[in-house]
Amino acid sequence: MANDMTNGNNKVLVLGATGGIGGEVARQLRDQGWDVRALRRGGPLAREQHDGIAWIRGDAMHRADVMAAAEGCRVIVHAVNPPGYRRWAELVLPMIDNTLAAARAQGATVVLPGTVYNYGPDAFPVLHEDSPQHPHTRKGAVRVELERRLQQATVPHPLEEKTCRVIIVRAGDFFGPQVGNSWFSQGLVKPGKPVKVVNLPGAPGVGHQWSYLPDVARTMVQLLERRAALPAFARFHMAGHWDADGTQMAAAIGRAVVAHGGAAPRVREFPWWLITLASPLVATLRELREMRYLWKQPVRMANDALRAVLGEEPHTPLDAAVEATLQGLGCLPASKAPLKAPKSPQSPARLPA
Repeated sequence: MANDMTNGNNKVLVLGATGGIGGEVARQLRDQGWDVRALRRGGPLAREQHDGIAWIRGDAMHRADVMAAAEGCRVIVHAVNPPGYRRWAELVLPMIDNTLAAARAQGATVVLPGTVYNYGPDAFPVLHEDSPQHPHTRKGAVRVELERRLQQATVPHPLEEKTCRVIIVRAGDFFGPQVGNSWFSQGLVKPGKPVKVVNLPGAPGVGHQWSYLPDVARTMVQLLERRAALPAFARFHMAGHWDADGTQMAAAIGRAVVAHGGAAPRVREFPWWLITLASPLVATLRELREMRYLWKQPVRMANDALRAVLGEEPHTPLDAAVEATLQGLGCLPASKAPLKAPKSPQSPARLPA
């Protein structure tokens, strides 16, 4: 990244910067000295003009908008997704095609927050970057095709003057102060309200992987700093926070509530029965129900490849991460200073091969 900075080639376009991961990556890149542009469809731009990010009116579904916004950019962060899990088949692939067209034109690196949807039960319980991708759902099939197009774009073509590079970072379910739509903020607790109850979506005793959003963004930024030494098509898995029996996240939430003077919240089973009843009428719930298989069995990612490049994975201790998340969601009073994360990241234990 130093060469880019000294040459003035530090422009980056973030698609999906109004969302959780896109916004966090945009802010961290800005704080590292990148010249950050962000595309957004609607709403006022006046306030955003003062946050150090250049907000540009446009739509990721319109190729001309993406091509114009990406002019001169060395990196494109593709963190845009259809809202509420809906219309993936219609929207996901056209958006990545527009990003790839812009990346080829600029010779840019595309950064993608990946998912575990690509994998089916034959690859569980421990996922590696090269594990077979036999998706279990329609959304998983879309993600497999999306990554195929990304990989294809990195291969030189006689009719294309430039190719692009790709970095994919897969992580567990996101949580964080500005996470947006997530299982943490929509399933476990209710944003803006004191935590009285914590819902557990997983089957009893089944482990689940979580990832603190600022750690995921920090990982992406650090990989971008090393992108010249990476393969043209690079994939990495994060270990994040492993909840071995599906109760440790709820316990951390309880500790944060009690530390702020509240009563320990009640823990109960997530109302999947209600989702099942309502899903025929509500598209978002129907799509949500399709992903239940990820809560019925342990799914964990090995981070050996990431550690080989970075040395250690950015990792905020669970209690500090949960407390910051609950405060950001308005579930805890802001009077008490949140627990501080360590100045240097601590890496989680390595997984067995």
